[in-house]
Amino acid sequence: MEFNIAVIPGDGIGPEIVREAQKVLDQVGKKFGHTFHYTEVLMGGVSIDKTGVPLTEEALATAKASDAVLLGAVGGVVGKDSWYELPPNLRPEAGLLAIRKGLGLFANLRPAYLYKELKDACPLKEEIIGEDGFDMIIVRELTGGLYFGEHKTVNENGLETAYDELKYDESEIERIARKGFEIAMKRRKNVISVGKANVLDSSRLWNKVVARVAKEYPEVTLTEMLVDNCAMQLVKNPSQFDVILTENMFGDILSDEASMVTGSIGMLSSASLGEGKFGLYEPSHGAAPDIAGQNIANPIATILSAAMMLRYSCDLDQEADAVEAAVNKVLEEGFRTVDIMADGMDQVSCSEMGDLISKRI
Repeated sequence: MEFNIAVIPGDGIGPEIVREAQKVLDQVGKKFGHTFHYTEVLMGGVSIDKTGVPLTEEALATAKASDAVLLGAVGGVVGKDSWYELPPNLRPEAGLLAIRKGLGLFANLRPAYLYKELKDACPLKEEIIGEDGFDMIIVRELTGGLYFGEHKTVNENGLETAYDELKYDESEIERIARKGFEIAMKRRKNVISVGKANVLDSSRLWNKVVARVAKEYPEVTLTEMLVDNCAMQLVKNPSQFDVILTENMFGDILSDEASMVTGSIGMLSSASLGEGKFGLYEPSHGAAPDIAGQNIANPIATILSAAMMLRYSCDLDQEADAVEAAVNKVLEEGFRTVDIMADGMDQVSCSEMGDLISKRI
């Protein structure tokens, strides 16, 4: 099979980590008989330097014409003579917001997986982690809710008063719910829908629509959970979670909590999906400009993001499993980049880590 991938190296360590993800994808192609065609797209600071804007219409069109988008990171150092002296709509991160909107990416996927070899990095007690650790994914609605409602600040009775609108309609909830259940079918077939239905009408509608969609997936178990309880359960018993399905703001907060429970953001992949199988895949971490060009960055989050691309946009589950297994194997053998280095392990560079993972596919 052949796939057209738009590649956005971006800023900082972005080009380094994307290069290693492409190396792994090419090895997957050799092993399984696929071809990945890459088209480089400018976005972020590098685009500002060359075009004056963080994302051009031509770049967006190229991304839209692809099967999927693989992104490194965008951003730089905040300070004098930096990109951050520009107006907010011309800063590097504005390109990321623009591409999400332009591509219609409404579902954000944030896996949180604890590797046995990295258990010491987890802030939770060993008896909570358990022998098998945890493996969950948060499916967050990305383009609705409180962040996209009307915002205004007015004067009422002599007092400055702020309003933020939280709004969802049935169609917005239905499409993210369907994504959640489809992902659950590829995993352990368990969905926990998170909201605040004891207080919010939006959460009550959320539960109603999610329950309706659940009838289309009889193999999947659906449970409702209040968001405050979910926040507690993430640190009390994280292994109970498979797929957490939730709205925008709750998902924003819970995914950050889940990432810290793993203890290593350098290992965390993410995806933003639109209608059908199209998606944008990127590591959860930033551009880390302070270590750019030193060949010491950890490429594993980007490589795992490429594995998510194989699974969700290319529908290549076996190939995605092979990449994830290769990452596990390299960690089991004791190889580490500097950010996850521990006593008794073998420290390797960014490119060496990419080579090691590629060879084990």
